Amino acid sequence: MSLEKWEEYGWLRAKPTSYNEIQNLLVIVNRDMEDAQGEVSTDWQFGIAYNAALKLCTILLRASGYRAASGDHHNKTIMTLPEILGHDWREDAEYLNSCRMKRNTLEYDYAGCATEGDVMELRTFLDRFRDAVLSWLDANHPEFK
Repeated sequence: MSLEKWEEYGWLRAKPTSYNEIQNLLVIVNRDMEDAQGEVSTDWQFGIAYNAALKLCTILLRASGYRAASGDHHNKTIMTLPEILGHDWREDAEYLNSCRMKRNTLEYDYAGCATEGDVMELRTFLDRFRDAVLSWLDANHPEFK
């Protein structure tokens, strides 16, 4: 389904972005990827790494000229990933959605939810994902790089 169809359903709304917005989001991604390796609990490392992943999804969506509509915006932002990068990213969107649910659990329900393995898996994914987003920006929206 196209992003235009998502907008038609009310899940997204069109909103232009700017070079400054994309650059600020990239700074947050880099900060969070570094901070996720800090001396804090594995829960907090996971939450910080998840935030970096969400910001990368946000960059893709914002550069495409959209913003998630209010309500469930994390999920909507993540699930547009295969619409923007291609259907090969469908499993990655599902993985990030499972990270979103784990992050909600550790943030709101109980501590000790994320393991060191969870954190390492998400960090490894982030390295590949950031490279893909930057390549996509180069190819599709060099004005934002």
